[in-house]
This record gives sequence, C-alpha cells and structure tokens, in this order.
Amino acid sequence: MAKSTAENTYLRLKTVLEVLTEGVWSGDALNAGQVLAEATARVPFNEHEAELLSGGIPRGHKTLTSATAKLVKAGWLIKGRSGWTITEDGMRATVAFPDVDSFAAALDAGTPVPAGTPVPTAPEGFVRPVSAAAATLEVPAKEAAPKKTAKKAPAKKAASAVGKAAKALEDAVEPVVKAVRKGKSPAKDKAEAVAAPVETSTAAGAAEPFEGPDVETLPQPEAVAVVGDFNTFLGAPEDWAPQYDEAQMEFDFLDQLWKKSAELPAGYYTFKIALNRSWDENYGAFGTFDGPNHELHHTGGTVTIRYNHATRDITIN
Repeated sequence: MAKSTAENTYLRLKTVLEVLTEGVWSGDALNAGQVLAEATARVPFNEHEAELLSGGIPRGHKTLTSATAKLVKAGWLIKGRSGWTITEDGMRATVAFPDVDSFAAALDAGTPVPAGTPVPTAPEGFVRPVSAAAATLEVPAKEAAPKKTAKKAPAKKAASAVGKAAKALEDAVEPVVKAVRKGKSPAKDKAEAVAAPVETSTAAGAAEPFEGPDVETLPQPEAVAVVGDFNTFLGAPEDWAPQYDEAQMEFDFLDQLWKKSAELPAGYYTFKIALNRSWDENYGAFGTFDGPNHELHHTGGTVTIRYNHATRDITIN
C-alpha cells in the first residue's frame, strides 16, 4: 500500500471506479456513502489520514470526498441525486491506467482514455467480492468503550467514530487521539476551527492539491451540536450551550448523517441544531434557520437524534 496521503488518495479514487464497475457487473446499486466506505476499507487510512477532524470525520475521508471532483471533471463519474454512476469512459480508465502512477498522471493532465480501450466485462463466473467494509462490521469490538462521566474528561481521549462507516474502519486503522476542546467560548472556537492542511505531492511528482470545488458533494460543517434543555443529562456543564463536547454529534459518512445517541429520563424536551459550536447558524423545527425549537416527547431510555445537513431534516429514533 502507498505511504503518502496523495498516493493513497489516488489509489482510493481508482478503487471508487473499480467498486462502481463491480456494481455494474453485478447489478447492485450502491450509494455514495457505501462506495466511499468500501474504497477506504480496501485502501485503509494511514495514521495522518485517520486523524479525526472536528465532528468525527477522518482527515482521509474529507480528502477523498473532495478529490472525487477530479473523477467528475474527467468524465469518469456522474454524481446525481439518485447516487453515483460510472461512465463507460470511467470503466475503460480502470483498464487503460492500471497502476497508480499512470492513473494519477492521466487524471491530473486530463488525458483521455486511449481510443480502442475496451469497456471491461465481468470475468467468467464473476461473483461480487464480499464487501471489505461490511466484513469489518461483523468483527466484534475488542472491548467496550468506557462511559464518559460528567466533567471528568481527560485532556486527550482516544477518537471513536460512531456509526456503520466508522465501525467498518475500526480494525483497518490504528486509534488516534484528538484534543478535547473543553469549555471554549463559541467565538474563540469558531476562530480556531480552521481546515487542516492537505498533502499536495502526487504520485506523478507534481504539486496538486486535493482541495477545490467538489461540484456535487455537499460540504459538511466542522461540528454539529444538538443543543437543548437536556444537555446536562449528557454531562455538559449547562443546557443550551453549543460549545461543549458533550453536545456534539458524530458524522456517519456511510449514511451522510450526523447522529447523537443518549440515555434520557422520560419527559418533554426541546432542542435545536447548532453548527460549528456557536449560535451563528442554527436550525429549528422543519429545518428553519433560527426557527422554533424541536420537540421531543420521550418515554425514557435511549434516544437517537439524526441530522441531515443536505435537507436540514431531523429524525428521532
């Protein structure tokens, strides 16, 4: 496996095309989250890529998501509301540029697929490979994560990604640590929430950043908090304060949803969704900017709140 973030990213871009090609052969339809999860499971993150950014998104996943714009620009991938579709040229590119160096050079230079390159067909007796991401899901966790107690979080903690996609990568990457941003004011936190740099050296040897417009991939916030009159039950020092770690949701990149699960006593609660640890951008009922509070009539026990940044929709359990 390649060692640099740049080369790993090219390998994953090629793997995206290969996963979609296998889907064409088998007739399986995969959504964008499933394709990205499979690509990152087949080409695991290195330590730098596995580092979690604010909101629980691995650095390597954010890099890959942005880099898929290159496949769209090359005419090898179409991103639509119903999912991702590989073009015939995209399938042919997996044959024409079989190694990472030739693939990276062609993608960066805009080299067309050579005329006469055949569209690959399924080998005789082809059976779609067992999903590397799904296979990892079935591996039981080695040990249960300890419950977080109120006001006693250590200065640094092991990063634990939540949701199916994070579980799929659980055994593929080594645990990394992230600083706990405890008790910072919203203004200060917002000023410090800057994007981490991305490696720019490519396998072809030229400088080529992996950032830029991802034409049809929705950028996600740096952080999303569920903020209401139950935050103290989650261990936060106070309610209705979006800056605390205990209020933050985790991003599930397979489902493309932000999620928060919690044990709450029976009762009537109200809350909003606040972005980037401040009230500058918040959404209430019906996804309305700065709108009325969401309402939660809870019978007690575990509740899971999900936020879709594409639609601003909230679902509960």
